[in-house]
Amino acid sequence: MSVPRYRAVYFAHPYLDVDRGLAGLRVGPGGRLATVTDAASVRQALLLLLSTRPGERVNRPRYGCHLFRLAFAPADDTTAGLAIHYVARAVEQWEPRVEVLSLDAERPADEPHVLEVRMRYRVRATQHEDEVSVAVPVDAGGGA
Repeated sequence: MSVPRYRAVYFAHPYLDVDRGLAGLRVGPGGRLATVTDAASVRQALLLLLSTRPGERVNRPRYGCHLFRLAFAPADDTTAGLAIHYVARAVEQWEPRVEVLSLDAERPADEPHVLEVRMRYRVRATQHEDEVSVAVPVDAGGGA
């Protein structure tokens, strides 16, 4: 049995982990806070990073991602490019445990009011690959 490399308190994000039930912290079987380890810990950290606005976190005012700036922006190539830039910059600055393999932003054909930002990444220590996706509401009247 190997010791986990990464461990964090389990937190179900209210907008990004809807398939995991109610949002918030969980209590484990022993009455302590539930935890996640290794790949799940890194994935959770990425989702929290991408959904945090700079200035929200106490004692780390620059921590977070500027994706919120794009809410209701025109749905065009410029907005998609900015989304990619904001995500790449945040991950580069705050999450050295991962290597970004691909990063893309596009509007799904069936949801013109959403810009979906998808990032495929690799955990450097374990070589585990995964993907996270974040939806940003945009102005459906814009081009693209």
